[in-house]
Amino acid sequence: MGILSNLLGGLLGGGTKSKTFTFGNMPTSLTALQAMPEASLRDEFAVAALSAAVLCNYENNIDETVNMLNFLRGPRPLTPRDIQFLRDRLSGKSYKMRSYFKGSSPANNYTPAQPYQITVSSNAYSYQQKDYATLYLKSSGADSPRPVTLRRKPSTSQWFVWEINYLSDIRVPASEDSWK
Repeated sequence: MGILSNLLGGLLGGGTKSKTFTFGNMPTSLTALQAMPEASLRDEFAVAALSAAVLCNYENNIDETVNMLNFLRGPRPLTPRDIQFLRDRLSGKSYKMRSYFKGSSPANNYTPAQPYQITVSSNAYSYQQKDYATLYLKSSGADSPRPVTLRRKPSTSQWFVWEINYLSDIRVPASEDSWK
């Protein structure tokens, strides 16, 4: 019955929840990140939002971005392979992370409105496995929301970034579109 109810829930939109977060500034250092109220790591939606905000700093300071991501990953820091993956996906594409924030679009070269707002959503399948949550971010340059998986550490009840799957390519900004 569990599989059937999950299937029906997914078809009917059950279990869907969204939270919008507003940031006056994007974090540019571990100290700045840790000072943010969302950095308590008690809310999985907040951790997902922070992961995107942190990655907006990638082209400004790769090392500090890695430090901030490691904080959000908790007891599982980035491996050299993870760092190379980030380099492959984000180098020269700073617009990609801005696309997750309200007001951005390919037409305005993914320039988000300020203060920065990002919405994180769940669906009926987000909590299929104990202590894991797969949440979704909507890019203004993609047709469907992109996932981020988080894992809860039971001893502290904190949520940590487990897997980022929202770094796929998106529509290029108007300024880089050779067909415009």
